Amino acid sequence: MSRCWKLGDNVSTDEILPFQYMVLTDPAELGRHILGNVKPGFAERLTRGDILVGGLNFGYGSSREHAPLALKGAGIGAVVARSFARIFFRNCINIGLPAIACPSAADGVSEGDSVEIDLRSGEIWNTARNAKYSFVPFPRFIMEYVENGGLINTLNKRNSNPA
Repeated sequence: MSRCWKLGDNVSTDEILPFQYMVLTDPAELGRHILGNVKPGFAERLTRGDILVGGLNFGYGSSREHAPLALKGAGIGAVVARSFARIFFRNCINIGLPAIACPSAADGVSEGDSVEIDLRSGEIWNTARNAKYSFVPFPRFIMEYVENGGLINTLNKRNSNPA
């Protein structure tokens, strides 16, 4: 079970991680600063595995990997939104952070709700509201990235275990 944190439409990468922290590289340290200018003290209230829920165009702005890396470093288990900026979505997948486009969940979930996500079946259960939302499951190769913690880990695993 994961607790949800709700944001609105058009959340930019600069809001997710303020620009002054772009010089950092450690994911855990980056994670201590997520949403710092929008929701001060937000990172301290998180529990590992919490879900971030957004609206339209989540993650627009710069193409830097810092914002999704900071979310992962803070312990965010997945990001669910009505839609994602394309590069942000791909950066999430490349580091193994599930980014799930599910408009019905983005609309139906409230902050504080508890949800369970099944990436394989494409279902999100909101236990607080006794509701189920469906999304298109990831293709097999993306599931492999998520399961292995990202693209680089997947490639390293493949190279160490050639078929």
